[in-house]
Amino acid sequence: MALDTIFALSSGRPPAAVAVIRSSGPHAFAAAEALMGRLPPARQPVLATLRAPSSGVVIDQALVLRFDGPASATGENVMEYQCHGGRAVVDALLAALGGLPGMRLAQPGEFTRRAFTNGRIDLTEAEGLADLLEAETESQRRAALLLAEGGLRRQAEAWRKRLVDLSARAEAAIDYVGDEHETAADEDALAAEARALADELAAWLGRPRAEPLKAGLRVVVAGPPNAGKSSLVNALAESEKAIVTDIAGTTRDAIEVPMAIDGVPILLIDTAGLRASEDRVEMIGIGRAESQMQQADVLVWLGEPATAPVHRGLIPIHAKADRADRGAAPNGSLAVSVVTGQGLAELATAIATAARDLLPVEGEVALNRRQAAAMADAAHALQDAGPDLVMTAEALRLARSAFDRLSGRAGVEEMLDALFGRFCLGK
Repeated sequence: MALDTIFALSSGRPPAAVAVIRSSGPHAFAAAEALMGRLPPARQPVLATLRAPSSGVVIDQALVLRFDGPASATGENVMEYQCHGGRAVVDALLAALGGLPGMRLAQPGEFTRRAFTNGRIDLTEAEGLADLLEAETESQRRAALLLAEGGLRRQAEAWRKRLVDLSARAEAAIDYVGDEHETAADEDALAAEARALADELAAWLGRPRAEPLKAGLRVVVAGPPNAGKSSLVNALAESEKAIVTDIAGTTRDAIEVPMAIDGVPILLIDTAGLRASEDRVEMIGIGRAESQMQQADVLVWLGEPATAPVHRGLIPIHAKADRADRGAAPNGSLAVSVVTGQGLAELATAIATAARDLLPVEGEVALNRRQAAAMADAAHALQDAGPDLVMTAEALRLARSAFDRLSGRAGVEEMLDALFGRFCLGK
């Protein structure tokens, strides 16, 4: 498989103005020569006429680029063809490539996997690329790009370099034959530096994680029946997502609406009205509403302020503020009317502000579950450094092993297929 040369359409599905087809592997240059007669200079775009090797029939005129390995995206010889984006053109070029010796269609994520295998990127950068392809909001895009551009890799390499230096010093101290005072000084200094590194890792582990950024923070709208929950959800979503009637208990189940507010991904959740009921179906809905409230990152409460549950992300709402019988909003509550639009912009801002406090800080790398687990293993090992040099050396070895899993140097084979399977065919 490593000797195969892979090719695929890397741009969107045709028809399109331009289609990008690329190939990577030992036969990429020979295939280009068969299509266009001679290779273009490295990294210089050339307009060339592409012909079917078997018949000499013109396929298209395309802009062709050549990238010599290992200084290429995959670490292999790479050719890129920018042709017209019609289906017939794309199909003809793919068929011509597939008919040449040693060439085959790429599997999903195979270009990126080869980049990882050939050391062009590490596992954290590959995960960042996968997140970038799936990003739907501005916050997701920025976080994914930071990871894809090596934000975590550079920091992890700096930490690992310190670990290697400490390990070398520990091994040298173990082999050194000196007096007890010199050895004790080595033990204390190494253990202190190892624990200082553990504290740095713990600080990173205390940051908000990447998962809420990907899935969206859970914003639950709750309160008694007929408080205006479903109408508010529809107004925020700008769509009729929930059924609205004046009949108490209309909403029986949680209704989830993925959306973004000011670039922040959220999962807006409508819930059943909270009240005492003997209706079995409604009781199930009320139970689910209570469960959603417990899981909420932000709780938008439409009931009386005195009945509001204790929640760190509570936003009290004085709903139906356009009605004369509702009176003024209590202190601390936001007056909102879906009829007039009063307070909707302020509510959206309040939700986005509360959500940002729970999301990664812009410009800081957010760890995913796998990365955090590897970093936690390293931190735990380093906390065990001391009281003697042998224990410290072993703690440092375990920490280095954890960093190898973080970067993908070792111990990650079982998850590579799942990761690269998330990529599209030509990535």
